[in-house]
This record gives sequence, C-alpha cells and structure tokens, in this order.
Amino acid sequence: MPRTSEPGRTVSSRLLEVLFAFQPGHSVLSLADLVRRTGMPHATVRRLAVELVDSGALDRRPDGRFTVGLRLWQLGTLAPLTEPLRALAQPFLEDLYTALHQHVQLAVLDGQEAVIIERLSAPEALGLVSQVGGRLPLHCSGVGKVLLSHADPQLIETVLSGELRKYTPRSIVRADALREEIAECRRTGTATVRGELTPGADSVATRIVDSEGRVVAALSVVFRADLVKRQAVLPSVIASGLGISRLLGWRPGCRIQYI
Repeated sequence: MPRTSEPGRTVSSRLLEVLFAFQPGHSVLSLADLVRRTGMPHATVRRLAVELVDSGALDRRPDGRFTVGLRLWQLGTLAPLTEPLRALAQPFLEDLYTALHQHVQLAVLDGQEAVIIERLSAPEALGLVSQVGGRLPLHCSGVGKVLLSHADPQLIETVLSGELRKYTPRSIVRADALREEIAECRRTGTATVRGELTPGADSVATRIVDSEGRVVAALSVVFRADLVKRQAVLPSVIASGLGISRLLGWRPGCRIQYI
C-alpha cells in the first residue's frame, strides 16, 4: 500500500496505513511519528487517529502518544494460524528452552520475510535485534531458509533474483549457493545458519508440517557458536518440530507439498 496522501484513496486504506505504522520497536508513536511514517497530512492523520481511539483500535497515553488498543489486540488473536499454532507449539518451545537455555523461536512466512510469532529467551542468551512480531530475512536466518525452501517456486525466484543484503561477512548472498542450501533443506527439513545474520550467533531450524504436508511454520534455536555445539541442538529441534507437526495432523509418510 503506497504511503501517500494522493486523492482517491479510500478511508479504510488510510486507516490501515495508520495502524500499520505500528511495528516491533515502534509500538508507541506520537502524532508527528504517525504523520512521518504514513506520509499523510497532519490533519488527516489526527482525524483518523481520533477515530481509531474512539473505536478502541488505538489507545492514547497521558503524554499524547498512541499505542495499539486492546480491541485490536483481541482481534489479532483470532488469526486462524498463528494463535492455535502458538498454543500447540508452546510446550515444545518450553522444553527446548528448559533444556538449552538459548533463544527458541517460532516463525511463519509473510510475503518475503519470516515473522516471529513466539520466542522464549534466557536472560544470559546472546542478544538479538528481533523480537516477537519482528521480521527476519529469508536468505540468512534459520527459520527464513526453512520457509523459503518450502515456498512456491515464484517466491524463491523473486528472492534469489533480488538484491540480497549482506548482514555480516558470513551472509550467503550468491544465488547458486542459496539454491544448493534450498535443495538440502528440502531433503532434510532442516537449515543451519552460522553467523549470517548476527555475528557470533548460529541457528538450527526445522520445518513444521500440517496434515496436508504443507510447511506452515519453522522452529529454531539461536545460540552462541562458542558455547553450544550444533550437534547438541539439532536432534532436539527436529524432535520438537515433528511433535508439533503431529499435533497439526502430520503423519510419517505424508508427502511434503511445495506450494
């Protein structure tokens, strides 16, 4: 949706533009912030923000800044995939967290990015930039590589033909190398990332499959390479992924679908 004030845009599209201005790391916004992030006139943004507050979609703090309202949060919990998936996966995430004391996260595909829908982290675990609701690149994160590998061919080609950001010196951005990783991930259902997104942070990820053989999510553990060995993490991650998949109706022998 273009961030513009051009005439002809519907009221609903402008309301959504205001709501979508709120993102992880930008959950409390002033009116000036909303104007800047939407590109719409001050008067328009003010009127829309007031309407959203009146409806409960936004809350206004005593200092005048805005946050997502309770009614909007309640609506978000009705999303057909993320909330049931989080509930089913929670015991497995907790077990991984208890056993490893590292970052454990669950992500789904949204457009050309992976979105974290749940994460458990120990206070002493390696610091990461992203958080629940945050987005990760598909080409250099563990969950991203799993989701990309099982996406439709058109999305794979779009990602690989685009300009891939090199987050660290170890980020893999060559299309031919990524194609090899995609093929291996499809074969094994797992992906390993070694310091590609955050220096010193390795990740092991696996796919989560539903009853029809569709990969609907990815599960990963992110850990410090100098403290935890991949071989110690991988079996537990795979077992957890299989356990969640079984709760979604997957059974051994079910053919993986590549949409």
